[in-house]
Amino acid sequence: MLTMRNTFGHIFTLTTFGESHGASIGGVVDGMPAGIAVDLDFIQSELNRRRPGQSSITTGRKEGDEVELLSGVFEGKTTGCPIGFLVRNTNQHSNDYANVSDVFRPSHADFTYTQKYGFRDYRGGGRSSARETISRCVGGALAKLALKQLGIKVTAYTSQVGNIAIDRDYHQYDFAQIEQNAVRCPDQEVARQMEQLILDVKAEGDTIGGIITCVIQGCPIGLGEPAFSKLHADLGASMLGINAVHGFEYGEGFGGVGQRGSEQNDIFFNDGGRISTRTNHSGGIQGGISNGQDIYFRVLFKPVATQLRPQQTVNREGEEVTLEVKGRHDPCVLPRAVPVVEAMAAMTILDHYLLNKSIHL
Repeated sequence: MLTMRNTFGHIFTLTTFGESHGASIGGVVDGMPAGIAVDLDFIQSELNRRRPGQSSITTGRKEGDEVELLSGVFEGKTTGCPIGFLVRNTNQHSNDYANVSDVFRPSHADFTYTQKYGFRDYRGGGRSSARETISRCVGGALAKLALKQLGIKVTAYTSQVGNIAIDRDYHQYDFAQIEQNAVRCPDQEVARQMEQLILDVKAEGDTIGGIITCVIQGCPIGLGEPAFSKLHADLGASMLGINAVHGFEYGEGFGGVGQRGSEQNDIFFNDGGRISTRTNHSGGIQGGISNGQDIYFRVLFKPVATQLRPQQTVNREGEEVTLEVKGRHDPCVLPRAVPVVEAMAAMTILDHYLLNKSIHL
């Protein structure tokens, strides 16, 4: 018999439960430091950024995604005990998936789940649905509240949709502009082009992917381990664990492959009594350990696998069939994935901060 692993983290942990068309999505956060002020409005606002039906370029599923905190908070502050929470599903259209109960949708988890477990919940993908990321956004919001007291800020934005992209250098942009458009891109003109591309793709019943950039500011020196649990390795694992993610790079990444070491090296200098670097090609991490500079990375999302156009596939018996999918789906996952990337980054950084304190007392 096989079971699933449903827990993230070492000290700050998140265990999630629920399916796309079940009664609710929820989780338990453990290892949250005591005495952290809990801003429920902030937690809800993080879910609002992720929830479906927020614009014409996202799925039409209508969900309030209202979070209920069940434990671990007293008089507005964390107690240090596990924080249980849930978000109820209210707008499932399970009948939309009746025609895929015995059919393997191309590039979905249908085939691998069935082969591994011998059974699957076909309603919206069940456990493999991106709706599971609700729990990650709640855990990430709690982590952000703790990181705020440490002066650490996590910001993500859409930097590319299809072939439409903004400059790789995040210093060029005002992060206050990110939430001013449906795509969550800090360049308003490029955002309009991205949005039109997504609408065009949606009208064709097709989908498109892109890239999300994330920047972590204020991270202290010393997070991460030199061998296993390198900070960039754990950040990469966190990102690659998000639905539809097919790539991760930090610092200069693949963009620096044509440069030489003399161009890539970050030269140290004495910055008014503080050792710093003149450049940050390393992306704030050297030897697997944070060096005090901004940490920045890019996450590649593939086009959503669900197509609202006929596709050839096979059923459980191996018979070739034509699949026509029904239901409500995102033509591009990026706008709603921005808060998910932030959430996973925030939980990873807080987990490493607590791990660093426990190991190096």
